[in-house]
Amino acid sequence: MTAADTPLVSVRHLAKRYGGVIAIADMSLDVRPGTIHAVVGENGAGKSTLMKILAGVVRPDGGEILIDGQPAELGSPVAARRHGIGIVFQELSLFPERSVLANLYVNREPGRYGIVSTRAMEDGSRDILARLGLDVDVHAPIARLSIGERQLVELARVLLERPRLLILDEPNSALNQRETERLFAILKDIATRGTTILYVSHRLEEVFSISDRITITRNGRDVSTHEIADVTIPQVIEGMIGAHQEELFPPPLPMRAGAASEFSVRGLANVHLRGIDLTARAGEVIGLAGLEGSGVSNLLAVLFGTERAKGEIRYPDGGGLPRSPTDAARRGVCLVPADRRRNGLMLDKSILFNISQVVFGAHGGPLGRYSQSVARERALRQIGKLRIKTRSPDALANELSGGNQQKVVIGKWLEIGPKVFLLDDPTRGVDVGAKREIYALIREMAADGGIVLFASTELPELTGLCDRILVLYRGRVAGELAGGAHDSRTLLHLINTGLMPPAAGRTGAAAEQAT
Repeated sequence: MTAADTPLVSVRHLAKRYGGVIAIADMSLDVRPGTIHAVVGENGAGKSTLMKILAGVVRPDGGEILIDGQPAELGSPVAARRHGIGIVFQELSLFPERSVLANLYVNREPGRYGIVSTRAMEDGSRDILARLGLDVDVHAPIARLSIGERQLVELARVLLERPRLLILDEPNSALNQRETERLFAILKDIATRGTTILYVSHRLEEVFSISDRITITRNGRDVSTHEIADVTIPQVIEGMIGAHQEELFPPPLPMRAGAASEFSVRGLANVHLRGIDLTARAGEVIGLAGLEGSGVSNLLAVLFGTERAKGEIRYPDGGGLPRSPTDAARRGVCLVPADRRRNGLMLDKSILFNISQVVFGAHGGPLGRYSQSVARERALRQIGKLRIKTRSPDALANELSGGNQQKVVIGKWLEIGPKVFLLDDPTRGVDVGAKREIYALIREMAADGGIVLFASTELPELTGLCDRILVLYRGRVAGELAGGAHDSRTLLHLINTGLMPPAAGRTGAAAEQAT
């Protein structure tokens, strides 16, 4: 093997155990210089433990790590940095009350004779902040920045150390679409300049858009490694879970005893929506599909009372549109938002507090008395029912994995016994195993007599779970697919053009050319 062919980092038969729990059983992989190498797997597959070992945060129990083909001892973060390894964790490690500059240069402030040079810090960080598109006051405390901006500061801090290997663990979990696109452009540029990137993410579409190679992990072991051009998303999912993608979606459950209910919308319109007609019945899972800006999110916001609109609407309780989210919650209407970190959870509060938040706000009233014991009962009930993996109900929401955070969001709504479920991309940013559990929960919602409106950006979810799919295009219903018409090609055509392909099956609203 020539020097050019030698992997920058090699892992050989790595093992790590925490008491009786095996985090890594037998992990091996090679990371080539100058590539973006993705590592994927379900929660518990060993990805994060592997990254912490490479960053010197965790010591392995067995195995070997090679840097440039030579055995390396990464016994501490300092040792890892000496080998040119930097890591950006999903959980931020910034100092909220200190300035942006202070956070960028923690324990390595430039200066002379013990006097820190603020100007040197400004000059040294200006280029990387500009490349990241981070236009903030560098003298302001980190606490004033948004979560997305803080994530970019964390990345900038590591990049200033000029690492040879950059490890990213869910780096865009708190970023919006524009920030994510900017981040990916930066990462590709960094890789072309010679920096090697290890990229951990649950979002397989993004993995395929940015990576050169991919290693699939399961149960603490590496399953296989592929060039990204030689593998498909369904094949990756099969490697992650040991089953075909179709097996992710549980079959519909029989309806349990309960009164039939219906939800109907006629001529719903506002500045974003144009004459939306929709009928849904108890036990149905109705898919909502459309490009960004198509009106899907606006429709859910209107139905939850956060946007205003005109039209003829009837909910299962006989009433019209909710006046507010609180009114919606009191009437058994819930919304699981697409961005759980910003809109679904209080990350600095406990699981216990988060799960009691909605039911107390909806039914406790401003003079209601908060009961810690009742809140604990609720939290323990949902932790058990939803199999939320946590050390305690008192654990903070930001300590949980993405999938378990989403379960907390769902659990807090289940406490009010909703009849209408508005689900806006509820599996975004969670691993395949957590997705499978959320799909099973959706089946339970429908079987219990719930009306489920399920918006998703992933076509397999829509075709695998929904009884009918409504496609919105420029604020209007462009078409509806049902039964055997659930094929991805028809759905994709309708989403992107607003037109039903010739001979495609349809029910309900016919497709018309969008104007």
